[in-house]
Amino acid sequence: MRVLAVLIAVVSGLVLASVPASASASGLWRLTDLAARRVAIADQVAAAKYGTPSPIDDPAREQQIYDSVSAQAPGLGLDPADAVRFFRAQIEANKLVQRGWYARWDAHPSEVPTTRPDLSQIRPVIDRVNAGLLTELAATLPVRASVSCPVRQRAATVMAEVVHRFDALHARALAEATSATCLPR
Repeated sequence: MRVLAVLIAVVSGLVLASVPASASASGLWRLTDLAARRVAIADQVAAAKYGTPSPIDDPAREQQIYDSVSAQAPGLGLDPADAVRFFRAQIEANKLVQRGWYARWDAHPSEVPTTRPDLSQIRPVIDRVNAGLLTELAATLPVRASVSCPVRQRAATVMAEVVHRFDALHARALAEATSATCLPR
């Protein structure tokens, strides 16, 4: 399966190499890489929350992110609704990873992390990644609006899965995180 993913990435890369640099898949690489980094941070969030009263779903925190993104979007030339749609996918991807870890730890209590990260130290990291994602969302607007965006995004996602050495859980989460990259047609 991983060989097929790499093959798809290579073939997609060759196809995209013929596209002008201003619209190349590399335009989506940074956005996708940041989404992958945000997915990876979900491991720490899960470890911080597991066994505590902190729920996976945190509507107040989620709304803070949506409000912030919506407020910043127009200044970056983005439609606020599109920015919120993209960040909703990031948050759902994060929750997917958290639920995966919870299920794993419930089934295998001996694998529960022995140290609990401090969520108040993780959130500023997430905020910095979110700021980068929002900047890249604006920078990639022409590519995200293009007809070829879905192919480009899939290639960037597969490459990120390989680069980050994602397992099936994290690959599914990255697919969720990148599902809102391209603008709706």
